[in-house]
Amino acid sequence: MVQVAKDEDVGLNWLVQRVANGSIIIPKNNARKQKIKVVGIGHGLKTKVNVNIGTSTLHQNLDEEISKAKVAVKYGADTIMDLSDGGNLDTIRQTLLEAAPITFGTVPVYQAYWHGVEKYKNPLNITEDDFLNAFEKNVKDGVDYTTIHSGITKELAKRVLEVKRHGGIVSKGGTITAAWMLKYDKENPYFEHFDYMCEIARKYDVTFSLGDALRPGSILDSHDELQVAEMINVARLAKRAHEKDVQVMIEGPGHVPLNEVAANVRLAKSLIGDVPYYVLGPLVTDVAAGYDHIASAIGAAVSAAEGVDLLCYLTPAEHLALPTAEEVKEGLIAYRIAAHAGDLVKIRDKAIKWDAAITEARRTLNWEKQIALSINPEEAARIHYREGQHEGNNVPCTMCGSACVYIMLPQQRQQKQRRIDITSNNDDIYNDGGGVKEESTATMSPPS
Repeated sequence: MVQVAKDEDVGLNWLVQRVANGSIIIPKNNARKQKIKVVGIGHGLKTKVNVNIGTSTLHQNLDEEISKAKVAVKYGADTIMDLSDGGNLDTIRQTLLEAAPITFGTVPVYQAYWHGVEKYKNPLNITEDDFLNAFEKNVKDGVDYTTIHSGITKELAKRVLEVKRHGGIVSKGGTITAAWMLKYDKENPYFEHFDYMCEIARKYDVTFSLGDALRPGSILDSHDELQVAEMINVARLAKRAHEKDVQVMIEGPGHVPLNEVAANVRLAKSLIGDVPYYVLGPLVTDVAAGYDHIASAIGAAVSAAEGVDLLCYLTPAEHLALPTAEEVKEGLIAYRIAAHAGDLVKIRDKAIKWDAAITEARRTLNWEKQIALSINPEEAARIHYREGQHEGNNVPCTMCGSACVYIMLPQQRQQKQRRIDITSNNDDIYNDGGGVKEESTATMSPPS
């Protein structure tokens, strides 16, 4: 709490009160022994950005995932999630925990159907114990928060078969859970045994991220009855978690058209109260394959401005493939921009200091400072110097050259000031110390 208060420039007592009432969370597992950069997420704090990495059943390369984790840390991710469901999940998780000394999350249901190296159950053949054991295993391994799809109940799973959705259910964990309930006609173990899971979470101080299994996978499904019904359920579960002293945040959509993004945040906050809200995107169009980091950053900026606390990034590879390390970087940078744009609305007095500093550097042609203050200094420097631009300050860039706006007008301002100074000096010469001034020097030629 002391570190978060310092990082956020807020009072410690103010922060403690909001952690106590659940409007701010600081996810940090007691079992995680390594020193990590903790962050606060919630009301009155900077908007945070999460990065997803991880293997799949079709592609497992731990070295690639380590590279992605290091890229995420280097370029300013606040939290990271390991979504691996292929390969040796225990080894992958432990390795990535070490590679990314920041707030770390997982989705335990992905481990529920994994039984050792290259041994998988059919996800529909898992048991209640598999659900619960996977959660407990992730918690004991030191993850700071877990996405739990506890809001989708058996009743809602049955409604899924009756409600015609354009995009279906796009949550992998939600689909597994819904199909399992329908096959066995049983309640969701993460709903039925929620109190037991709270006991484990409290023991390790693990934060619940209550997942949105029924989030819309197309803007055509935005805010349908399934999405809203699940949101009501997780709002109730959040209250139960608070009663048991467990930190919690709520996950949000998905695909939402631009005109509904603000409404989504307001609806969610009206249901869940001041609990931290964590959103994927949201994507504001479904046609941007290859550029979904841009399409979703648009929605992310709007949602952050409306009060969202944590943004889950998307990469250019979303809907197409596992991302590369470079695509992780592109998605993260896009989302950090979106987060800051939202903060300029939410906490303007603090956030604007960054913009004010870079504005001054830009106005004075202080390239070193302007590049250092950029969201990605490496890229800013690469572009600025790529055409042989001279090192140093007080010179224009290749965009405008001698027509630089920060050169022409300042020159005229300086010349005007020199004329004023000359006039003032001549007035002193021709003034007899209190009498009437002689002819003005205004007719003199201006200095070159």
